[in-house]
Order: sequence, then structure tokens, then C-alpha cells
Amino acid sequence: MPAPRTQPDEQSPPSIGALPADGQLPGGPAIAVPHTFRALRHRNFRLFLSGQIISLVGTWMQNVAQSWLVYRLTHSELLLGTAWFCSQIAVFALGPLGGLAADRFSRHKLVVITQTLSMLQAFALAALTLSGRVQVWHILALAVCLGTINAFDMPGRQALVIHMTSKEDLINAISLNSAVFNAARVVGPGIAGVLVAAVGEGVCFFLNGVSFLAVIGCLLAMRLPPLGRESSDSPWQRLIDGFRYTWHHRAVRGVLALMAAATLSGMPIFVLIPFFADSIFHRGSQGLGFLMAAMGIGAVAGALGLARRTQVAGLRRLMVYSGLATGVTYIAFAFSRSFYFSLAVMPLLGYFVMRQMASANTTIQTLIPDEYRGRVMALYAMTVVGLGPFGSLAAGALAGHFGPRATVAAGGLLLIAATAAFGASLRSTPIAA
Repeated sequence: MPAPRTQPDEQSPPSIGALPADGQLPGGPAIAVPHTFRALRHRNFRLFLSGQIISLVGTWMQNVAQSWLVYRLTHSELLLGTAWFCSQIAVFALGPLGGLAADRFSRHKLVVITQTLSMLQAFALAALTLSGRVQVWHILALAVCLGTINAFDMPGRQALVIHMTSKEDLINAISLNSAVFNAARVVGPGIAGVLVAAVGEGVCFFLNGVSFLAVIGCLLAMRLPPLGRESSDSPWQRLIDGFRYTWHHRAVRGVLALMAAATLSGMPIFVLIPFFADSIFHRGSQGLGFLMAAMGIGAVAGALGLARRTQVAGLRRLMVYSGLATGVTYIAFAFSRSFYFSLAVMPLLGYFVMRQMASANTTIQTLIPDEYRGRVMALYAMTVVGLGPFGSLAAGALAGHFGPRATVAAGGLLLIAATAAFGASLRSTPIAA
């Protein structure tokens, strides 16, 4: 088994390799933009973000509508967790293959293919629901299909961002992408709550399918240089090489471990929030939409605040402070007796969750060389999404035995403990980001 070709350097960030020194790719000249939105001076990134704005609204509409559909058909906390499990387990199981594909083939073409397949999945779910034939097993099976697609889409998109901008604008690009993601979390659930109450879940699924046309069109309009990544190694050797590189890079390994704990501790609230909205607060699908939208507002604020940063120094402290604050907000939500208090807590939750995730993403992308980017970002996707299925099943099972409030509170305590351990490790062996 060959040793990794590039040894991790924990003292200084690696070069990006194929990118020009100024980071400007042949996708059109850069334009003058405000400091907070500086990554938008790159034409390719402007196209990418334009498509994302539309597509992600549809994605959040589908997420909320699917959760509500499962809840309406079953009224089962366990099946709510099972639906999440089915939609994310493939990201964990197939994530390394997705990362390998992102490092071996054209990342641009890979993302175009995965987005097209995601569109077809949404239309299939819409057809079943609108025809009145949808059953729980249909939802679960299509969720598995979408998870398989995402296993290849996530590392491809994460690894492509830097090629649409530059190393200097990476933290800004990741923050703006996070802001768009969470702006969609504000708009999408609100629209979904109204549409589900008025015309049913199927319309949300159909509109999500249509929204993919925007991002596919923008991807096809990009002008990216050829990104050659020829290698004489076998796919198996490159796969093992990626695991070895990540394991021996202490800083990356530590951040991934923290994000794994954050994912597991956060799943109870995300899985059980339909139960809180309906059975505890008696607000139905509209209450669910308002809670999710409130969280999105806070997340947008957190991402835009992070977008103003120009240096990665200090991001490790942000990860620690944000993780501790997130754990406290989980506990506050768990024991809330008022819908309006919970609604006020959700923006704080979104703010701190987003700052921790964007800081972790930027730190990792800054520390790794481009030849490993797809494989390492696949492992990142496995921690922030792929571990979700295990957390969702546990959340459903624990809620059935101990109740949703105790389950969400336990997640908060887990995150506080994990973040404290991460902070203690930084004091003994600080990382370079």
C-alpha cells in the first residue's frame, strides 16, 4: 500500500495547485462588489449562487413537506426518524466513493449529473403524492435514492467551490453559500407550510423538481478550465490514500470528530420538530414552517457575519463558542412551554449552528491540498450528513421511550461535552487555523 503522496502540513495552509495566483478563472472578469459579498466578483460563483437561491428554496419545501407527509400518514416518531435515516444513510455508506469520483473525474460534470438525478427524484415523489397513491414505503425508497445521489453530489459541490472563486475568497464563498442555504430555509418552509395546508404536499415536491432547472442551467453556463487529475494509482489505492491522509492530519481529524458529535447531538431536534409543532404546541404544519423559518433567519445572520472575515485565524475559537451556545439552545428549546419562546430560541440556534459549520468547512478546506479535496470533503459530508441517519433512528427510538423533551435535552448535553473536549485539546495542541 503506497504512502500518501502529500504529507499533511499542520503549520501552514497548502497551495491550491491548479488555480492562478490571483484566483481569477477564465469565467469572465472580476467585478467590484462590497466586501461582505466579495466572492461574487467571480462570474462562475455568481452563476452558481443564482441557481442555488432558487433550487434550495425548493429543496427546503420538499424537506418540510416530506416530514409532514410521513407524520400525517403515520403519527409515528420512529417513522419520522426512519425517513431521515433513509435519506442520509447512503451519504455515510457511499460518501468515500463520491469523494473518489470528485477527485478522479470532472467535478463540474459530476454536479450537473447529480442535480439532474435529484430533479427526477422530486418529480417521481410529486407524481405519487399528487395521484393519491403515495405510501410510506414509497417515501422511504425515494429517500434512499436521493441519499445515494447526495453521496456523490456533496463532495463534488464542496470541492468545486474553490474553483469557482479563489483561495483568498474561500471563506467568503463558503459563508455566502451558507447564507443562501439558510435564506432558503427561511423562505422554503414558510411556503411549504402554507402550500401543505392549502393544496397538499405533492405541489411542494413538484415545485422542487422545477427549481432544479435553474441550478442545472447555471451550471451549464459556467466556463471552467480543465481540471486535470491524472493518476496511475488504482481507485482502491486512491481511496485508501484519502483515508490515510485524513487520519494522519491531526487538525482535520479533530474538526471532523467535533462535527460528528454536533451532527449526532442535533438530530433529535431536527427529527422531532414536527412533533413539537403539532402535538406539543398544537400549531400544525404552519407552526412547523414558522419554527424552521426562524432558525433559517438566525443562520443567515450568522453566515453573513462570518462572510466579513478575511482571515481563518480564530475560526477554531468560533467552533468552540458556537458549539457551547448551540448546546444551551437545544436545552432551552427542550424545556420550553411556550411556542413563542421556542420561536425566539430558533434564530439563536440557527445562528450558532451555522457559524460552527461554516467555520469547520473553511478550516478544513484551507488546510488540505486540492488533490485530496474531494475525498476529504466526502468525509466532511459523512460527518455532517452521513451520521444523521444513526442520530435520527436514535432520536426516534429515545423519544418513544423517554419523550421528545428529554431526547432533545440529551442532545444538548452531548454537544456541550464534545465541544468542551475539543476546546481542551486545542489548548494543549492548537491547530494552525
